[in-house]
Amino acid sequence: MMEWLIPAARAAGPSPASPGTGPYLTLVPFILGMIVLYYFLIAMPQRKRQRERENMLKNMKRGDEVMTSGGIYGKIAGVAEQSVNLEIAPKVRIKVHKNAISQVTTPAQGEEESKEKE
Repeated sequence: MMEWLIPAARAAGPSPASPGTGPYLTLVPFILGMIVLYYFLIAMPQRKRQRERENMLKNMKRGDEVMTSGGIYGKIAGVAEQSVNLEIAPKVRIKVHKNAISQVTTPAQGEEESKEKE
């Protein structure tokens, strides 16, 4: 059925190879673009979130209200090197690892002052 194409392909002969352009050279800009996109869309924001979390955990102090990753709200009664004592009800305290704290719910000092002025 396609026998008539074979003589035409043989008559054309091999196509001349263009010097210096391999099949992989055309992929280099695409790969570099993907690396740049990964860095700006994934790696940089992840590092920023990680730094913010480390600062939050480092700056926790007694009296701050926090929420654990399990959804328990409490007030910090004491801070140790790796753990935090939370008062979740009057005279009810639990000890949790610092990494279990997901967020500090106490507003920052600047936010409190601005709300008081209004």
